[in-house]
Amino acid sequence: MIVMQPVLETYASDGFAFWPVAEGQPFGYLALSGGLTSAEVGTAVRRIAECNDIDPDPNAGDDRPPRPADRLGSFLHGLLTFDSLFTAGGLRVTDSSTGVTLLPGCCNGLENWRDWSTVLDGSGPVFFGHDPDAGAELFGDTVRLVIDVEQSDSPVIELPAIELRRLLGSVERDLADFLALTAEWASRQLPDHSHSVVAALARVLDLPTPVVPSSRQGHHPAPPMQ
Repeated sequence: MIVMQPVLETYASDGFAFWPVAEGQPFGYLALSGGLTSAEVGTAVRRIAECNDIDPDPNAGDDRPPRPADRLGSFLHGLLTFDSLFTAGGLRVTDSSTGVTLLPGCCNGLENWRDWSTVLDGSGPVFFGHDPDAGAELFGDTVRLVIDVEQSDSPVIELPAIELRRLLGSVERDLADFLALTAEWASRQLPDHSHSVVAALARVLDLPTPVVPSSRQGHHPAPPMQ
C-alpha cells in the first residue's frame, strides 16, 4: 500500500509560549490532516510562521511595512505580509510493502505541493529539494519515484499514474481538512488575527480560505510571552 501525506519539517519548541504547541523531537515531520490535536495545529502554525519570520529589507526591494511593536504581531508579521510564503516540507510517500519512504529534500516547500501534478504530463523529471535529491518521472503509465537521484542504487517507489492522481486528491482533502481545523483553532487561540492568519495559510497551501467561526465566549487565548 502506498500512502502520500503533506508534511511540515518541525523542530523542538524551545520555550515557545504564544500558544500551546505539541512536544516533539529536535527534528521531524508533522503530517497535516483534519485529525491533528489542538497542540499539533499550534505546532504547524508556529512552524509556518517561523519559516516566514524575516525582517523587511527595503534595500532588497522589500516594501513590506515595519514589524509592529507587540511581540505576537511581530512574530506573525512575515506570515501576514509576504506575498509569496515558504513552508519547509512537502509530500511524504511511503510504500508499506517495501518499507521505502520518499521524503522532501532540503529547501523544498509544501507551498509547491501542486508541482506533483506536473509529473503526470510527462514533460520530464520533477525534483523535490536536495540532500536527499528526491525526484519523480512518468514512464508510460507508471510513475517512478527515486528517493535520491544522486545515488545510483537509490531505492525507488513505482506506482500507476492513475494512482498518483488519486493520492494527490487525498493530499488536497487532507490539506483542506487541516485548514478547516485551523480556522476553528485560530478563532480560539488568535481571535484578533484569526481571519488574516487563516487567509495566509490558505494562500500558502493554494486552497480556498475556509470560514473562520466567531470566537467562543469564555475562552481566553494563551498569554503572550513575557
